[in-house]
Amino acid sequence: MGNQFNESLKRYQLTVFEDDWGALQRGIEKESLRVKPNGHISHSPHPSSLGSALTNPYITTDFSEALLELITPVSQTIDGCLKELENIHRYTLQNLENDEVLWATSMPCPLSADTEIPIAQYGNSNIGKLKTLYRHGLHNRYGSLMQAIAGIHYNFSMPEAFWESYKLLCKFNGSTQEFKTEKYLHLIRNFHRFSWLLLYLFGASPTACKSFVEGRAHDLSELDSSTSFKPFATCLRMGNLGYKSEAQQSLFVCYNDLETYVECLGGAIKTPYPEYVKIGHKKDGEYQQINTNLLQLENEFYSTIRPKRNVRNGEKPLDALTNRGIEYVEVRALDLDPYSPLGISREQIHFLDSFLLHCLLAESPDCNKEEFFEVANNLNLVVSRGRESNLSISSKGQQRELREWSMEIINDIKHSASILDKVNQSNEYSLSAFEQEEKIKNPGLTPSGRMLDQMKKEGLSFFEFSMKHSEIHSKTLREAEIDEDFLIHMKNVSSKSLLDQQEIERSDSTDFKTFLDQWNNF
Repeated sequence: MGNQFNESLKRYQLTVFEDDWGALQRGIEKESLRVKPNGHISHSPHPSSLGSALTNPYITTDFSEALLELITPVSQTIDGCLKELENIHRYTLQNLENDEVLWATSMPCPLSADTEIPIAQYGNSNIGKLKTLYRHGLHNRYGSLMQAIAGIHYNFSMPEAFWESYKLLCKFNGSTQEFKTEKYLHLIRNFHRFSWLLLYLFGASPTACKSFVEGRAHDLSELDSSTSFKPFATCLRMGNLGYKSEAQQSLFVCYNDLETYVECLGGAIKTPYPEYVKIGHKKDGEYQQINTNLLQLENEFYSTIRPKRNVRNGEKPLDALTNRGIEYVEVRALDLDPYSPLGISREQIHFLDSFLLHCLLAESPDCNKEEFFEVANNLNLVVSRGRESNLSISSKGQQRELREWSMEIINDIKHSASILDKVNQSNEYSLSAFEQEEKIKNPGLTPSGRMLDQMKKEGLSFFEFSMKHSEIHSKTLREAEIDEDFLIHMKNVSSKSLLDQQEIERSDSTDFKTFLDQWNNF
């Protein structure tokens, strides 16, 4: 291991990698639809026993009242992070009403119409109304079906002990925060280049209910009377049927420096878009969207990864980044793993950590518009044809065979895996890299391949497959005992969050119109 470790240090032009540098910080946000025992979307309000969706730091909602988002605190260990996620799942499931379960797949349960998907409510405060209005805007712009898709967001940062020492190694003359910001953008550029690999390795949405595509243009085939699919698809969630927007297809976002990134997104937030102008800001006295611009908010920009900074009360995300720099990155390209009760596995986290550390430490040239859209095209190809034999994608204008390039990248990532194994006295990071190699050699081992294989062998529709795993996972987690201290903590947090929401509502000093005008003009 010592020789491998030294070789790995050389790969990244490092002379040392201290043990405490390996205490990576991670947090998970996991989305799941609440569904009834018959597998149809829940229409009941967010359970009051789970606290306020506006203020509970562990349990909130995403687009829909039925789309739960479970959030772990930051953890320096994988076991600690997964234990938190498991406990939050248990508490949530034990407080769901009417025998509801959590949908195990990213693509949603059968949905007959947009109107079937209840938009999330956050109370009567101005900020709560803004959150709901933003979702009404998404509904009016894209429809609600797309917003019912679920995924995993993986938040990642390096420990504080790493930054000052690494800054010295890199001979950076600015502040530590300036250095962090520069290196996180460095990571993001590399992630952007290679994110197609994660879609291949972990994509788990090769199929969907027919109801999801009914009445929409698509190129999916029929697997059975209720299921649409693409035979070599990996991650339809990240394709044209999912988190894609025609309006954003021409939007170039540059990650070379923070100022340019903020300018790109800030410009989109301030620029009217003709189709959204047609929708209007207000209709029959009711607000239809926050504004008529290309993006209502920063979060409307659909990307595989985001630079992040924890915001203060009333602060916008771009302002937080501008004022205090990048604090961590949020990976947004991950499907729910239907074979894992938590939607994500230890093996996957080990590889994600290795992948992200590699993106941080490896060389990362500036991006340009040509490469940006080349990467977007690669993603689309892997989304729809990733497991197809001999598929080629583009690198700097040259076609490369996907499997060959994948093996090359994973072999490179083995260096970061070796470093993390050494400082954590483990072999799990390297094992995970080897396991991903097997998926390259045999596409049937990928989650998307396994799903389609199981559905065909057992004669399962997408609905039947998803329902089967949803019931198994929900039953397992619901019946398990929760640590008593954690249970008490969650009850207290949930109760306090309801009081916090009431306090926010009482403290509002302006009407919503004034608040919204100030928000749009600030």
